[in-house]
Amino acid sequence: MTNKDLTFALDIGTRSVVGLILKEENGFYHIMDTVIKEHDKRSMLDGQIHDVLSVANVITSVKEELEHIYGPLHKVCVAAAGRALKTERATISIEISGKPMIQKEDILHLELMAVQIAQKQLAEKHENERSHHYDCVGYSVLHYKLDGEEIGSLIDQQGEEASVDIIATFLPKIVVESLLAALNRANLEMEALTLEPIAAINVLIPPSMRRLNVALVDIGAGTSDIAITDMGTIISYGMVPIAGDEITEAVSDEFLLDFPKAEEAKRKLLTEATITITDILGFEAELPKEDVITKISPAIDRLTKAIKDEILRLNNNHSPKAVMLVGGGSQTPELARRLAALLELADNRVAIRGIDAISQLELAEHINKGPELVTPIGIAVSSKQNPIQYISVKVNERSVRLFHMKALTVADSLLASGIQLNKLYGKPGMALFVNVNGQAITIPGEHGTAPLISKNGENCSLEDPINHGDIITVENGLDGKAPVVSIGSILDEIPSKTISINGESYTLHASILLNDKEVSKEAILSDRDRVTCIIPSSIETFVKSIGHGKELDKLKTFSVKIDNKIHTIQVFSGKIIKNGLIAFKDSVLENGDIITMQQTKIPTLQEFVQEADLTQNQTLPIIYNGKSINLEKPVTEFFRKDVKLTNADHIYNGDELTTKKRVLEPFIFQDLFAVIDLKIPSTANSQFTLLKNNQEVSFQEPLTPGDELTIKWTD
Repeated sequence: MTNKDLTFALDIGTRSVVGLILKEENGFYHIMDTVIKEHDKRSMLDGQIHDVLSVANVITSVKEELEHIYGPLHKVCVAAAGRALKTERATISIEISGKPMIQKEDILHLELMAVQIAQKQLAEKHENERSHHYDCVGYSVLHYKLDGEEIGSLIDQQGEEASVDIIATFLPKIVVESLLAALNRANLEMEALTLEPIAAINVLIPPSMRRLNVALVDIGAGTSDIAITDMGTIISYGMVPIAGDEITEAVSDEFLLDFPKAEEAKRKLLTEATITITDILGFEAELPKEDVITKISPAIDRLTKAIKDEILRLNNNHSPKAVMLVGGGSQTPELARRLAALLELADNRVAIRGIDAISQLELAEHINKGPELVTPIGIAVSSKQNPIQYISVKVNERSVRLFHMKALTVADSLLASGIQLNKLYGKPGMALFVNVNGQAITIPGEHGTAPLISKNGENCSLEDPINHGDIITVENGLDGKAPVVSIGSILDEIPSKTISINGESYTLHASILLNDKEVSKEAILSDRDRVTCIIPSSIETFVKSIGHGKELDKLKTFSVKIDNKIHTIQVFSGKIIKNGLIAFKDSVLENGDIITMQQTKIPTLQEFVQEADLTQNQTLPIIYNGKSINLEKPVTEFFRKDVKLTNADHIYNGDELTTKKRVLEPFIFQDLFAVIDLKIPSTANSQFTLLKNNQEVSFQEPLTPGDELTIKWTD
């Protein structure tokens, strides 16, 4: 039989190697034969070949068995295990203050830098690795944020800070290298390469269905591989390190069976109501299926929860619309129902899918239609529909090989080369540090520009496609310039004060001092400059600045020296009144204040004596003819340079006076005549009688306060 039209595919798993022969004819895929061989030792771990020779021997055994029927096989289609994929989440933030509005290219730069951070995080988790030892096979954006708030799109946005949160999936290059080595040992050439999750999705979820948010879970022996579709593409991949073997080990532990017998008992649960087992002690038992499931239920729950957690992590903490289960481990009892419950989906939204769900597929009669064959068939079909190859490009004169599993872009070539985009941005211009009115201010320089990228000598963007042999050049962006800033541009406004003084309004603007030298607001700043805005803060400095300083000189405190003793009288002193309240020269002046300046008053001697509380006369209150009057005698006389002062004379600020004191004498009746206007009645003769308190007295009669005096005339 000729095998020119046959496709040979291998699914190299943790437990076994599945070989498959496929023939395409009239638009249908005919599965001619399958061979399954288990590894004789742990030569595979989590999708990575650990023993190339051992794996090569199993591959050779599968190959030779098929060659007996179909002739020599030289080329093979294989898949890199989905469980070898590594998923990493990363976030990056950049300052956008002062930059133009964000464009699509800026967002791509931001996303690419986030992917590079994820690459670095992944390399740091694995010793002796470098970030470019991983191929990025896809990433999806979880969130865009502007100034810390989540936003749908950053295009044409402005703010202080933009950030992006991504989840990226990587394939270690060593996985493919070891796969090539094992095939070479088995004298096979790689005809096509795919990823296991993609292989299964290609045959179960056609592109027309990928607009739906669906999870595909391939549950094998050692790991469960997960792929998520949405918006017409595969958005993320993941893996949990437990699968069918977890259930087998639970059966082994519960019923004291060795691993092969536990595996056999587990498989019987799919078809038989009761199973018969013989434990390691030789005891035989017949167990109902329900009892066995109850015993291993905790292991089923652990597997189900692990798959649920990874699906939610990959799908931005949201349940997908549906889940498809494939692989031998998908037939674990109760798994589908329990996963639906954890994801809060209807039972019919989580289903096991076998190869009977693959359209345009025909199987030979001796082949079982189980879900474990979905991935091998997908590998064979994908090799025809979407073969994955490597292409080679040059990035800054360095050859880079890329895993061509999707439409490759300039961004992919930079990731593969290990070039860190964030280090190629132009440096920001030197900032200015200035001090404005005692406050330190930083004026940032211009932002550096993005890296300059060209493809084959022409400018290009990160999203431009690349082809085999392209030459990519990346140059540093231009450095930003130091800022050129005037004093006026950093001041919101030049401070000013408008004050009313004695009913007239005055406006005064601040003086600007640059390093203690007065300048205009157009002066250009240099690093470490000191800017000070000086505007009068007190009443005295403001009044002097508007040329009314002489008015302040008139606001002196009124004081007079009497017999070498100084008497200060505030009521005659000059006053400053601010907004209706007494103020002082050094009082703080605010914008809008109303100031009244009252000059020093010149009082009479009588006014001065009264306010100074000095004793000028001796008084005695008496009652004359029924009316209250005061008798007075001078006690103190005031002199200015030996000139006696009267009560009407003015007293000046700073006067020096002297006094003369009289001896205090008691008041007598005769003193009454000094303060009354005595009128003699026309009918009276010259005879009169002096009465004090209705008692006849003489002119020399002493008086006391409150005495009632009367002069009685004789008719």
